[in-house]
Amino acid sequence: MSTESDSLERQDIHILVVDDDDRIRALLKKYLAKAGFRVSAAGDAAEARRKMDGLAFDLLILDVMMPGEDGFELTRSLREHNDVPIILLTARGDAADRIEGLKTGADDYLPKPFEPEELVLRIEAIFRRLGTTAPASIVVFGPYRYDLDRLVLTKGEDRVRLTTGEEALMTLLARRAGGTVSRYALSEKISAKSERAVDVQMTRLRRKIEDNPAEPDYIMTVRGQGYRLLADGA
Repeated sequence: MSTESDSLERQDIHILVVDDDDRIRALLKKYLAKAGFRVSAAGDAAEARRKMDGLAFDLLILDVMMPGEDGFELTRSLREHNDVPIILLTARGDAADRIEGLKTGADDYLPKPFEPEELVLRIEAIFRRLGTTAPASIVVFGPYRYDLDRLVLTKGEDRVRLTTGEEALMTLLARRAGGTVSRYALSEKISAKSERAVDVQMTRLRRKIEDNPAEPDYIMTVRGQGYRLLADGA
């Protein structure tokens, strides 16, 4: 596979790095972003859960030795309802810990210290095993279709033109179709200075989609939380 192809595929993979060590977290985020991945970061399990409530991630990198809920506990809890790929990182590299990590449901286990390049290779290996690096997806709602690969919204045969901000909001809503996406997550997605800016952008997006933006059929407001896209089958 060519380097150009790898780069294009990596852009569609959103990784969440969870580590309480500020230095390691920043280094991993910087390296993975430089490698072409989309990267978010959290300092502990509680922050990771908040981010996962509003964003859909394609892979998690979790430090085992975190205060409060550790990486083992978070992995075990997530596996009750979520099959997102997980790589555990830890300074404890003995066989018993590796076995424990895999028993919790992790897909891979990498002892510290490690070379960042090895982490990238392990990420790629996970997606090869899954048979994909970026799952193709078409989200359908009413007469509309949103292509998450091409970031194109169509109504029948006609393309609906979206601004960069509207496209970003549509993408996040579509990835979480049927679920509520918080205003905080949406504001991060469009780099908005306030959550109020999200409401303004959402109003503009509704005007392009809804027959009556004041009484929407597809992009619903969840009072006190955020917005939800009512997609077919979601």
